[in-house]
Amino acid sequence: MAELVYPPVIGAAHALFRALDIRIDMKGAENIPRQGGAVLVSNHIGYLDFIFAGLTARPQKRLVRFMAKESVFRHKVSGPLMRAMKHIPVDRAQGETAYRHALDSLRAGEIIGVFPEATISQSFTLKSFKSGAARMAQEAGVPLIPVALWGTQRLWTKGRPRNFKRSHIPVTLRVGEPIEAPTDQYAGAITRRLRERVQELLEAAQRAYPVDRKDAEGAWWQPAHLGGSAPTPAQVKEAG
Repeated sequence: MAELVYPPVIGAAHALFRALDIRIDMKGAENIPRQGGAVLVSNHIGYLDFIFAGLTARPQKRLVRFMAKESVFRHKVSGPLMRAMKHIPVDRAQGETAYRHALDSLRAGEIIGVFPEATISQSFTLKSFKSGAARMAQEAGVPLIPVALWGTQRLWTKGRPRNFKRSHIPVTLRVGEPIEAPTDQYAGAITRRLRERVQELLEAAQRAYPVDRKDAEGAWWQPAHLGGSAPTPAQVKEAG
């Protein structure tokens, strides 16, 4: 079936990024398989992460179907778009339905996008991963593709106003090599290996991020352990 909505939405996103002069540095896109199913797994630091994570598949001419909160599909604007792009609604009270939908899509050769932290990390550090992505990959017999995003939090994130001004914000994307998910391994062990790889990619993205150290010192979008003023994971937990 022809994709009537997803490509124009991608085109609109590219136009917006050009208008905002967002400087995207992407490496590793060749690790996205040209065909067949895969679970794309990314860290989660901003509301636009699904757009940027999805961009990593475009060089290979692939589309990513993301698993997202069911409430997004009820919104009068985002809902019709999400459904038309064949993203997958996740109702936490009935998560098994979304899981089965994702499995069917993987077996049909689709790439499914997952944020295994489940929610945005307000400390901008990597939270613990839920094992659902690894279990899906095992059951569908497909690889896991680790992805790290950095800079997207500066555009729009939890607890901060949107910044859609022409502010030349850089965004760094890193894609790692596929990780196999054999069925004879414990899903928890695969999840730990996956998180370690995303952490490595995140640190690489942070090192490559083209911002002067003085600009990052004390910045709200920079994690505390890198000299920023973002709350630590402990502070987020205490506040929350």
